[in-house]
Amino acid sequence: MWCGCGSTVSFAADVDWAKQNGAQIERFNLAQQPMDFANNKVARDFLERSGHEALPLILVDGEFALAGRYPNRTELARWTAIAEIIAETKPVTGCCSGGKCC
Repeated sequence: MWCGCGSTVSFAADVDWAKQNGAQIERFNLAQQPMDFANNKVARDFLERSGHEALPLILVDGEFALAGRYPNRTELARWTAIAEIIAETKPVTGCCSGGKCC
């Protein structure tokens, strides 16, 4: 995750949620970590082409995924496979029991 200046409270909460569910997310801030941007070809090329006004830049496995806005929780879940993990661990519930529906 390659961020410009600042972030949103809801995005920070979504990142915390994703990390609690096993996602590995790294965030970089241009003002605080300019060398990380300079040393990453995708981030460097993006900044040269679009400028820092186009941040945030979201990379997934080193590839461009999103720019210009922060991702929502659904996007984070999809990119980190959290949706599949949650679906696999969620207990199956319903109105049917013993082959008989209510």
